[in-house]
Amino acid sequence: MAIRQGLLALLSQGPRYGYQLRSEFEASTGAIWPLNIGQVYTTLSRLERDGLVAPGEQDAQGRVVYTITEAGRAEMERWLSTPVARSDRPRDELVVKLAMAVAAGADPRPVIRAQRTATMRALQELTRAMAGAEGPAQRLVLDSMIFQAEAEQRWLDHCEAVLAASPRTQETPEATRSPEPGSGPSPDEEF
Repeated sequence: MAIRQGLLALLSQGPRYGYQLRSEFEASTGAIWPLNIGQVYTTLSRLERDGLVAPGEQDAQGRVVYTITEAGRAEMERWLSTPVARSDRPRDELVVKLAMAVAAGADPRPVIRAQRTATMRALQELTRAMAGAEGPAQRLVLDSMIFQAEAEQRWLDHCEAVLAASPRTQETPEATRSPEPGSGPSPDEEF
């Protein structure tokens, strides 16, 4: 999610100043995405430049209150109505790590075991955090994270099953030994 669209969504509820936007953004996302106040003000400056927000007068404490413009409201509505494409999401480091372990001839099972342990620990922490969720926004964020962790556990089970059925990664002394530098499969060896 782009910070700019998140700030526009918050401003659609009424005028806000920078620190207020930061606090509400973090509260809405369950603080999984902490914002630096500098990010907030830099983003507000760009939104103002693009005609999506308008600054008001400074209050008695020197804070500038921002309001969303009609163009900003249209931008927010466009963002909310546009599905997130899988290609817009960052690469999954775990997928790359497992693929590279297999490609390098290393045993991927220790990677899977370590990840399963870490994911289970994260799942337990998320479940505990759910008990303290404040409001539906935090609940939805935590639900998403729990579902992703559960899906990762299922995917790790699938990886083990695929690797167990693959002749290259079955439990053999060769599969658990690191390859010699410069060695590889012979030309007639089957993959």
